[in-house]
Amino acid sequence: MSGGNVPTVGRGMRHNGVVARNVIADGIDLDAMIDDVRRLVCIESPSRDLDALERSAHELASILTERLGSAPTIVASANGPHVHWSGGGAPRVLIVGHHDTVFPLGALAQRPFTVEGGRATGPGVFDMKAGIVQAVHGVASLADRSGVEILISADEEIGSGESRELIVERARACGSVLVLEPSADGGALKTARKGTGTFEVLVSGRAAHAGLEPEKGVNALVEVAHLVLKIATFGDPSRGTTVTPTVSSSGTADNVVPALARVLVDCRVVEADERERVEKCFADLVPTVAGASIEVRGGFNRPPMPPAASVDLFPLARAVATELGFGEIDGVAVGGGSDGTFTAAAGVATLDGLGAVGGGAHADHEWIDVTVMPDRARLIAGLVGRLQDRG
Repeated sequence: MSGGNVPTVGRGMRHNGVVARNVIADGIDLDAMIDDVRRLVCIESPSRDLDALERSAHELASILTERLGSAPTIVASANGPHVHWSGGGAPRVLIVGHHDTVFPLGALAQRPFTVEGGRATGPGVFDMKAGIVQAVHGVASLADRSGVEILISADEEIGSGESRELIVERARACGSVLVLEPSADGGALKTARKGTGTFEVLVSGRAAHAGLEPEKGVNALVEVAHLVLKIATFGDPSRGTTVTPTVSSSGTADNVVPALARVLVDCRVVEADERERVEKCFADLVPTVAGASIEVRGGFNRPPMPPAASVDLFPLARAVATELGFGEIDGVAVGGGSDGTFTAAAGVATLDGLGAVGGGAHADHEWIDVTVMPDRARLIAGLVGRLQDRG
């Protein structure tokens, strides 16, 4: 998307021959957007840190109140507070995001919020604090905000266990969902996602002295080594299924036969029947080391978001982008999960990747392109206006 002059959507602009009732009163201010991103990034909000998430939620609520003219509701949960704002009227479109991040407290001291050369950096700036700000400023540019809801959760990075029900409830009420996860490369939107999950495989053996009587032990590390090689065969690239052992631990000392071992496995599927196949593969695991036992925990926690979920909204986004002079926007399928998979599974039209343009999600080099932030805000505003018109 270009960062140049952008035409304002004015009253009476026609969408496919229908006069739009809403107006983008432009006035989107990049400096104000950057300042709001700074405010959010400078309040660290690691998942599960309830005190930090409380501070983050209240700062976000202040920004929403200042920019939108009315206060949101802060929804308490066991995983931290969610923030829900409504423009009133019959619900038409839900904008979904999250204010928790993967970065621990102290990351900000090591990587302070910085803007230089058209880029902003800092913990959580790309995933997804800049995306939240873009949406708020986009909605603020609308003369009519009725039917618009913004729901920013506190636990997306840890599976959305305490926010999923609320997100799906509001999605069904609104009928359309725009997700503020970061864009794909070059600003592309995300039109499909894989279902995701994590399996934990625990192996129990028996400890023994590794020098005096190793034969009396049951080596859990040897067993888990066999299992890792077996698990690594569960994927099917031809169907987009990936099964990747990622973390392993075992043992207590270098002279003790390890009695316990553990491996975590990241799993992602495109097709629902692949989920069933992978689950069966884990259920069918059997030990090869005599005396060892296996326990499998976890599983899939996010369903796939099929292309059908965005089949209506993606062409609408492309039309808005063309109308605003941004050029063509691509749509891609990605492997990562988001709350959009829940809304899509609930049968609600969902378009993802409407957040910031940049890179390095979950990494120390995370960054955003600040020059296109106003354009992304206008894209969201244009989409919201189209969805309001459908009412």
